[in-house]
Amino acid sequence: MRTPFLRASLLALAVGATVGLTACAGGTGSATPGSAAPASNAPAETGTRVALSYPGGIVVLDGASLEALGDVSSEQFTRLNSAGDGRHVMVTTSEGFQVLDAGTPDAEPELTDLVFPAAKPGHVVTHGGKTVLYADGTSDSTVFDSDALLASTDSLPAVETIPGVEAHHGVSIVLEDGTFLTTVGNADGRNGVIAKDASGATIAQSSDCPGVHGEGTAKDEVVVFGCENGALVYDAGTFTKLTAPDQPYGRMGNAYVSEDSALIVGDYKDDPDAEGYLLHRVALIDTAAKTQRVIDLPEGVEYTFRDIARGPGGLAYILATDGSIHVLDPATGDLTASYPVIGAWEGPAEWQDAHPAIKVSGDIAYVTEPAKNAVHAVDLPTGNVVKSVTLDQAPNEIALTR
Repeated sequence: MRTPFLRASLLALAVGATVGLTACAGGTGSATPGSAAPASNAPAETGTRVALSYPGGIVVLDGASLEALGDVSSEQFTRLNSAGDGRHVMVTTSEGFQVLDAGTPDAEPELTDLVFPAAKPGHVVTHGGKTVLYADGTSDSTVFDSDALLASTDSLPAVETIPGVEAHHGVSIVLEDGTFLTTVGNADGRNGVIAKDASGATIAQSSDCPGVHGEGTAKDEVVVFGCENGALVYDAGTFTKLTAPDQPYGRMGNAYVSEDSALIVGDYKDDPDAEGYLLHRVALIDTAAKTQRVIDLPEGVEYTFRDIARGPGGLAYILATDGSIHVLDPATGDLTASYPVIGAWEGPAEWQDAHPAIKVSGDIAYVTEPAKNAVHAVDLPTGNVVKSVTLDQAPNEIALTR
């Protein structure tokens, strides 16, 4: 059911109104002042669309102007993930993965009636032209060609469902040669990953990854999974365990990757009894050298799982509680720049609570500021805030079509 468009008041900030301390290295070119450039591989007719959830609905913004293009009703709390085809977003609901059409110049955004059924829908992974939907309630993985959604306007595309063994909060990915990687666990916990070839035969497996969570694919399709005592790396048929410097608990939960880089940045927690969701250290993994190290962020600079993204030059961009985007070079572990963007903020009481987040498309970072019902577009090579918009609701989850 559609609700009226949000009346967003657009504030175009002059370039230089928010100035970074230094320009980040390795940028691929800056955006035109006053506009947020879409990624180079975004559909030319549409560009990047920004989907933002709020209690009971989802608003879709144009990535260049931040104009509100549509506002649709949904469940009270939903999670959002790119579908991988440049146009659609997967909305996690009580029924499964519902398809949000972010629209085109000729079609308004719409929360369609198309739903991939799933018991306790969880992770969405897009890679190599495939989209994989993971159901925590069954551990089944639903796989389809990402672009098939573009042609499926009235029905779901053809899918392959790979049955799970025992239900758990997990994740799966399909590599370009058909290799299927999926986590292993049950209601009592998760402990590893198994790799199977396109015929379903086991290639390799490892049970040396307690609390396995999340995945990320680096250069040459090397895949990393987070563990409570380090990380697990899959490379061409072999699993390698990387041990965290903190034992018995040094948890990497999410991997932030660039598929053009062998370097992975992971969120990192060293105290299982710590309250709240703020973190102050990050893991750096070299998937070629099979090494892991952990670095401390400056005092007072903390973040959550929503606050790291990879961007131009393979650099990492950390949206910290001081309100700045801190630029991290994964090769050296150095923070090379700091760009003030939003006001200082505190960590959420629950992970589902609205708190600042960052997503990147090309040279542009989209940053949410729930305390002010705001979204900002930041030109990463310069650190300038080039657009800001105020919404009628506090944005929570964010997903980009590209």
